[in-house]
Amino acid sequence: MVMAMANIQQFVINNQRTLKKTLSYYILHISVAMLVAYAITGNLLVSATLSLLEPTVQAFAFFFHEKVWSRFS
Repeated sequence: MVMAMANIQQFVINNQRTLKKTLSYYILHISVAMLVAYAITGNLLVSATLSLLEPTVQAFAFFFHEKVWSRFS
């Protein structure tokens, strides 16, 4: 367990800039999605739900997209 935690800490240290950029992009993506959904629906709850649901679905889609691509390489 201690070794795993040390590996995680080292990973975070080595990838700090990329992780920060990923987080800022995630926040930007959620914000844009929420604004667009709110502009279309006029409902804050629906727009919040859609803005959180869409990136989650995209993450799964990306995973399977990568699996398909790995079969052809």
